[in-house]
Amino acid sequence: MRKSEQLIVRLAADMAPVQQIPDPGRWAGVWLLCSVVALVIAIHLTGPVRATAGEQLFSEWRFALEMLVGATAAVALATAAFQAASPGRLSSGFLKFAVGVGVMWVAGFAFGLVSPALEPSMEGKRAHCVFESFFLGLLPLVAALTLQRKMYALNPVMAALLAGLAAGILPALYMQVACMYEPMHVLKFHVAPGLLLAVCAPLLLMAMERLRPSAG
Repeated sequence: MRKSEQLIVRLAADMAPVQQIPDPGRWAGVWLLCSVVALVIAIHLTGPVRATAGEQLFSEWRFALEMLVGATAAVALATAAFQAASPGRLSSGFLKFAVGVGVMWVAGFAFGLVSPALEPSMEGKRAHCVFESFFLGLLPLVAALTLQRKMYALNPVMAALLAGLAAGILPALYMQVACMYEPMHVLKFHVAPGLLLAVCAPLLLMAMERLRPSAG
């Protein structure tokens, strides 16, 4: 009996305290705030926004609706990404909602090929917006994946994919006011790079996991 008690004492002494799982909603909020601030600063450093964008937001209800749906999708996807990294926090209903709003946002531009929300124009065109849309979402993605790795994602691939969608939609959304408005241009040079970022997210996660032992 004494040996058993000694064994229990030794095992208890070797046990490390279990860290509390971070609140995914709080982390999503902090990540969104920091990413948006950094993104807005970076885009303004690379060039001015479209001169008429502010007026269009208040005078064209469909354009304002596109921005509102896109912002809702960004918040929902960011929340879903961090909930996916926390066991039992992401419900199938909220996942469908987040993805559904994102699809709705993209579908709006597809509909715009027939009936655009704004008169298509070259005003505000940025020469390298396709590269900006991809690379400006890369740093927020790395930050999101780093935070997710501090959590306990049971399906890290899905969590990374959602993080990629959340990171990809941010520059695409702001390009709505920073670059020219033409639905095909938006789909090809703003939305497509964001989707590519989402596809790359699980691969980037794998690369970060491979580098982890050497970094430690």
